[in-house]
Amino acid sequence: MPEAAVSTMPTAGWQDHREALEFIERVTASAGQVQRRVLVEILAQNAPAEYLCRLGVSGAAPGADEAFRRLAPLVTYEDILPFVVRIANGDTSPILSGKPIREFLTSSGTSGGERKLMPTIEEEMERRSRLYSLLMPVMSRVVPGLDKGKAMYLYFVKAEYFLERPHDPYTVYTSPDEAVLCVDAYQSMYAQLLCGLVHRADVLRVGAVFASGFLRAIRFLEKHWPRLCRDIRKGELDGEITDRAVRGAVEKVLRADPVLADAIEAECAKPSWQGIIRRVWLNTKYIDVIVTGAMAQYIPTLEFYGGGLPLTCTMYASSECYFGLNLNPMCKPSEVGYTLIPTMCYFEFLPVNSGNTGATPEPDHRDLIDLVDVKLGHDFVRRKNVALSIDADKTDEAELHAAVSGAVQHLAPFGASLVEYTSYADAGTIPGHYVLFWELSAPSGGTEIPASVFDNCCLAVEEELNSVYRQGRASDRSIGPLEIRVVSDGTFDKLMDYALSRGASINQYKAPRCVRPGPLVELLDGRVQASYFSPKCPKWSPAASSGSAATPRRRPINRRTHSPSYLQNATCDKLVIN
Repeated sequence: MPEAAVSTMPTAGWQDHREALEFIERVTASAGQVQRRVLVEILAQNAPAEYLCRLGVSGAAPGADEAFRRLAPLVTYEDILPFVVRIANGDTSPILSGKPIREFLTSSGTSGGERKLMPTIEEEMERRSRLYSLLMPVMSRVVPGLDKGKAMYLYFVKAEYFLERPHDPYTVYTSPDEAVLCVDAYQSMYAQLLCGLVHRADVLRVGAVFASGFLRAIRFLEKHWPRLCRDIRKGELDGEITDRAVRGAVEKVLRADPVLADAIEAECAKPSWQGIIRRVWLNTKYIDVIVTGAMAQYIPTLEFYGGGLPLTCTMYASSECYFGLNLNPMCKPSEVGYTLIPTMCYFEFLPVNSGNTGATPEPDHRDLIDLVDVKLGHDFVRRKNVALSIDADKTDEAELHAAVSGAVQHLAPFGASLVEYTSYADAGTIPGHYVLFWELSAPSGGTEIPASVFDNCCLAVEEELNSVYRQGRASDRSIGPLEIRVVSDGTFDKLMDYALSRGASINQYKAPRCVRPGPLVELLDGRVQASYFSPKCPKWSPAASSGSAATPRRRPINRRTHSPSYLQNATCDKLVIN
């Protein structure tokens, strides 16, 4: 169902932080009863819905929750897509919801498929606002005084969501609403960073939703800081900002300030940008970004720019639903855990039967487990990670990321680091092989990286992949040597620009970890500077000692051959995930 219970969580605007923290403790300590009440309220609210009627569930009747658990099948998005299409085509009857559909939310599309449409109702924004209202009470326990300044939090959101947010002294932003809501990505980013610089002394925290989006902003600053400083020095907004609403909003706060311009310029003009965030925004306490899951790769870069500032992950959420909070927000990124708030939705978990080596039957609703019945040490089905596959092999996002993270250590002695990467299963060669597109950052005038180092990177990635890949690569010879294609600076910005032109949101955008043949591969291949292959079968290969498969020759520059989450800690009443 497209919405959770309404009455199980008080309205945003707590009397004090103690009240909010007591609420968290209360609902997590009685998670079982709260969850049952949430389900009962969802069903009652949606009693008129056609979907429930088809199941034979009377949402408002006593025992509706038990009937729903017994009769509702385990479904995928594709199963309910016909209902969604009817709503999208203008059918206003109660199909999936007992209340009128306000609009459609869209998923980020980074799970390997197309972006999904999710019908939402009026109460959706209220429910999300309630979880947001818990953030500052949690943060203020460890970082007092956050209501005395501003946040340079870079937003790119839909108008109604941003404008309808409740006032909160703990969430005063440097960005004017008009800059946040500007549909032109360049003008929005420019205006938000300019205002963040103007309010430099008041900024107590900086961030964005995803680490990738925040780093995009830092790279934007690195490119455009002379122009931004000129605007501050003269008190005049750059002529390329043509959006009238944005100009009007920025000009209200922009005044000629040569002293401020000189101070910012002095920091940005230094050869190294290490610690630039702390040096420019002197009073900032932490960087608020998501650095778990696929975002973990950005931690070293954030630490470089942050100069020791803590990286905080405050909330666990998705396009479909907001789930919970990090109650220890100043912990190390590797130690982040999220406490699920049982009022946010009705949770069910599907166990992974990892010990079953035979044919695994299709799961159904009888396999589902309630929030309070999860067991410590057990795995549950999570977001389907993007998988690479050539033959019988399946390499998921987490495995690929771990392999890449280890391999890039070979670049460290040369001062180079990985900016971004994606992957591609190239079936156009015989046999097919994995391709990694790498965009690198290296100091100007630094030592050139020998080709052999990249060869070793290819080999290092292969050595960390799973046994099915190893068999296909070394024994069956059904998989060819892994390839790394180094792309030019800014390639992944171009990839993001393409996604934005197709309707993606900057707030939701994450660089895809796997791409398929088509426009994205063509864009990437058009910016390849050099290409490298594994020089031999990996060291664990049985073929390594008896002669490996023929290794392709290294390609010359620009030659083209073709166009979430594990359970971390759980008790019977509370669940924390990472």
